[in-house]
Amino acid sequence: MKQMLALIALFVAIIGAALFVALRAFTDIDTQMSWHGWLAMALGVVLTAALGGGLMYLVFYSARHGHDDIDHDL
Repeated sequence: MKQMLALIALFVAIIGAALFVALRAFTDIDTQMSWHGWLAMALGVVLTAALGGGLMYLVFYSARHGHDDIDHDL
């Protein structure tokens, strides 16, 4: 249980550091992005993460229900 909490804490720290670096990178540049740009970027991030999560769900579902097993009774 302690290992799982440590792993979760590590992942949260890595995501937090990545968000901090990304925010600093976007705020340090001289150009401005409109709210349309922010909306498009947010939608792109959310939809890409949802697509990746959905595909990983399908991979694990397929593997657990035997759809990836070789049929030897041909």
